[in-house]
Amino acid sequence: MSVLALAVCLTALLQNSVSQAALVNILTNDPNVQKTIVDKHNALRRVVTPPASNMLKMAWSAEAAVNAKTWANTCSMNHSSSGTRKISTSGCGENLYMSSNANSWDMAVQAWYDEVKDFKYGVGSTNGAVVGHYTQVVWYRSNKVGCAVAQCPGSKYEYFYVCQYCPPGNVQNLLTTPYKAGPSCGDCPNACDNKLCTNPCSYSDMYSNCPALKGTFGCGHPSVLAWCPASCKCTNEII
Repeated sequence: MSVLALAVCLTALLQNSVSQAALVNILTNDPNVQKTIVDKHNALRRVVTPPASNMLKMAWSAEAAVNAKTWANTCSMNHSSSGTRKISTSGCGENLYMSSNANSWDMAVQAWYDEVKDFKYGVGSTNGAVVGHYTQVVWYRSNKVGCAVAQCPGSKYEYFYVCQYCPPGNVQNLLTTPYKAGPSCGDCPNACDNKLCTNPCSYSDMYSNCPALKGTFGCGHPSVLAWCPASCKCTNEII
């Protein structure tokens, strides 16, 4: 082997080892990395403007993390099918981040949140720019998050980050108001942890007009009870 060939080989090996070392620092099987991701989301959810009266505190979901890892490993650089984004209690939303470098999760989540510069509460995107990553990060009802990252050699972006949020945010008719504006914890005065509510409803309504259905027909109607378990069964929780 020539000296030049040996040098090239050693350089490639060194780059690969550095790349692997960087990846290890952001793998989400590490509880410290999980905590970093959850803490970052909660820190951002606490400082929304205007303040949120019904913003739920997020926690890590191992189920969502498994799904996120499965999808990250495809290196598709595209969203997964909504039908595959499910945990035992609900469906899930999804944010993606692609990078040529093994950036920190703090940087990835902040990049999603920074779309706020193009968002106005009650209006939505102020200039047609994408704001859906921001609205998912601060969607009041999404209280479980699971994330993963994969290294994708040969792709345009070497690192593919995936976070899944359960229940999903970005409900079509509520896109301009991802949470209820009001005094922090105004909707959960007895279940509040530093501006975040800790009382999520464990049920999910099938339709966005369930409050109206409940008001019109009542939860004694079998169809309303079946379609709207959250509205019917959660009286003191955030729905």
